[in-house]
Amino acid sequence: MPLRETMDEGSPLSLALEPVVAAAETALRTWQPIWTGFLSAAVREEAEIRLGALSELSLNSDGGYAGSERRQLLLQRTEAFVPAQDQPPPVMGMEIAGNFLFDPAAAADFRQALVSAGAQDDQIGDLWPRGDRGAQAIVGAKLAQKLDGMEGLVRTVAVRFEARPLAELALPAQRAQRDLHTVEASQRLDAVASAGFGLSRNRMATLIREGSVRIDWKVVTSPSRELAVGERVQLEGRGELRVEGVSETKRGRWRIHLVRS
Repeated sequence: MPLRETMDEGSPLSLALEPVVAAAETALRTWQPIWTGFLSAAVREEAEIRLGALSELSLNSDGGYAGSERRQLLLQRTEAFVPAQDQPPPVMGMEIAGNFLFDPAAAADFRQALVSAGAQDDQIGDLWPRGDRGAQAIVGAKLAQKLDGMEGLVRTVAVRFEARPLAELALPAQRAQRDLHTVEASQRLDAVASAGFGLSRNRMATLIREGSVRIDWKVVTSPSRELAVGERVQLEGRGELRVEGVSETKRGRWRIHLVRS
C-alpha cells in the first residue's frame, strides 16, 4: 500500500499528517534527511506510530529541549542514517519582551502575537510566560531571523521580538517522573487530576470546563469523564499524568496508581 494511503487509513488526524507524509516521501525519494515543522504532540505521536512501522524510514524528534511538547520530526532513509546530533533542528529561541506588570498574559496570548506578526503554526514550538517580563519561545530559525528586532502587541501591551540562541533561554524546569497513589470515590477526571496535579477539585473542574485539560492530547470539558488505565491527562504548565492501575478497595472506593511527568 502506498505511504500516503497507509497514513490516511483510519486516522482522524489525516489532514494534519499530510505535511509529514509529504516530507517522508521526499526523504525516501531523495535520500536526503528532512526536518518537518513543529507538530503538536498528538500529530507527532500518530506520525511516529504509523511511520515507525516502515523499515526503510528512520525517525527522531526534537523540540529544542528535553521534555518539549511541540517537536519537529527528522525523517531520513534508514540506509543513509546520520545521527540526529550531527544534524540539529533549524530552531532558535525567541524573547517576547514587554512590561506585563499590570496586565499579565497567558501563553495563548503570546502565541497569538507571533501569529499576528506573520508566524505559521508549524514555525512555533513550546512557549512559556516569564511573569511581568513577557515570554520566551522556541521557533523556527527562519522565523526568528525574520522577527528579530520587530515590535508587536500582546493584547494591548507593546512587545519587542528578539532572537536568542537556545543556550540563552531560561528553559522550563524539567520534572522528575513520580509515582503517585490516591484513593478516590470515583475515577472521575476532576477527582483523579486534582490529586495528581495537587490542585483543589473545584479549581480542576474549572480548568476542565475552560478546555485547559486534555486526555491523550484531546481537549475534554467534562469533569465527570471517567478515566481508564493507560490514559494520559495533560495540563499545560503542569505536565502529564498517566493512569497506571486502578483497583477497587474493600469499601467500594478506587485505589489509583498514577505516574506524573
